[in-house]
Amino acid sequence: MRRWRTHKVPVWITLVVALVSLLTTRTSDAGPPHPKLPAMTLTLTSPSFRSGEPIPKPYTCDGADGSPPLAWTGTPADTKAFALVVEDPDAPGGTWVHWVLYNIPAHAHALEADVPHGAALPDGARQGLNSWRKTGYGGPCPPSGTHRYWFHLYALDSPLDLKAPTKAQLLDAMKGHILGKAELMGPYRRH
Repeated sequence: MRRWRTHKVPVWITLVVALVSLLTTRTSDAGPPHPKLPAMTLTLTSPSFRSGEPIPKPYTCDGADGSPPLAWTGTPADTKAFALVVEDPDAPGGTWVHWVLYNIPAHAHALEADVPHGAALPDGARQGLNSWRKTGYGGPCPPSGTHRYWFHLYALDSPLDLKAPTKAQLLDAMKGHILGKAELMGPYRRH
């Protein structure tokens, strides 16, 4: 009669096989994967006008020329600051920049109306140069016809180390740091 030799299986191999078996069983019993939650979308609005509606006169050169109130929702995770650019692509000489605002605190979800002019704001936000070569907001003031004014809000993964940048300098510094973007457009026609 022939004897079979029995080899002892190392304990660690037995444990690995048991673990793989357990994980395989658990995975197959888990059912379908959970559906992904929809990603939040950064959204920019104003309590003074809806997107596509005319910008009210108080926020233009025909009124007090103060900035309109703005609000946003859907802040992306890891946002450390916001930036805002307001521009008129319908200006006769090319796009006219009305406002450059950056380092808006990440916890902010709104801007009150009539943000003061000046390079630095009390909350730490900073303002760059508009096309008038001034800091702060300059309202719609089309020479003729109806112009569209675009408000572009950017969520950034870090504050920016800039001093009174132009729109081009701000956009260049934001490259690789944008987590989300929202837009709001309001037309304006002078009568």
